[in-house]
Amino acid sequence: MVFCGLFPLEADQFEELREALGRLQLNDAALKFEPESSSAMGFGFRCGFLGLLHMEIVQERLEREYNLNLIITAPSVVYRVNCSNNETVECSNPSLLPEPGKRRSIEEPYVKIELLTPKDYIGPIMELGQERRGEFKEMNYITENRAKLTYMLPLAEMVGDFFDQLKSRSKGYASMEYSVVGYRVSDLVKLDIQINGEPVEALSTIVHKEKAYTVGRALTQKLKELIPRQMFKIPIQACIGAKVIASEALSAIRKDVLSKCY
Repeated sequence: MVFCGLFPLEADQFEELREALGRLQLNDAALKFEPESSSAMGFGFRCGFLGLLHMEIVQERLEREYNLNLIITAPSVVYRVNCSNNETVECSNPSLLPEPGKRRSIEEPYVKIELLTPKDYIGPIMELGQERRGEFKEMNYITENRAKLTYMLPLAEMVGDFFDQLKSRSKGYASMEYSVVGYRVSDLVKLDIQINGEPVEALSTIVHKEKAYTVGRALTQKLKELIPRQMFKIPIQACIGAKVIASEALSAIRKDVLSKCY
């Protein structure tokens, strides 16, 4: 249900990563992986997990038991793409998404999520649900001081930092339980990241159209902080198709020839 890319920090660790994943798969039938290559990250694997906890456990085991240094892409879910030729394609990797002219609609998985919280934190938690495109269903008081909120929520909005936000907004008191209920058609787009005019597939993501600008702006600003400066200017752009929606530029390193004069 949750997919991400695993790439070794050093290219010569690729075979070690393949062997380590094969050993873990022997006693973990839920772990799936297939080779993947990226112009920015090199050779790695696209891995499938049962959830975020499963992903974190596999990551920790690879790093501790096999001494691997890994780069992990943002987790994503499986989308269903209804194509114009009446075919339905399941897409777990944004790079495999059909072109806009070949698809009619994109469906994303939804979950029914139940949030248990003390009544003092109902307001912040309802605000969190609205921010994550949640559809409010009902609220029941279990006891005088404890309530249960029920939402229909896109799984893609939950696999990020939803649980961390839930804990921080309730000071650790709230808890949650969820179950997958099916797929729904949503207004989704593929957000591409271009560095110096070259698309980086590993950073591509599928987002809701209303959130595309916010996600694109955050990605470009973060990449500007992380990418080392060069002797030339490097533009960093977030694009939907050919349209640039957010842009940053990494300034060139210039030699200060007058620094010794003062």
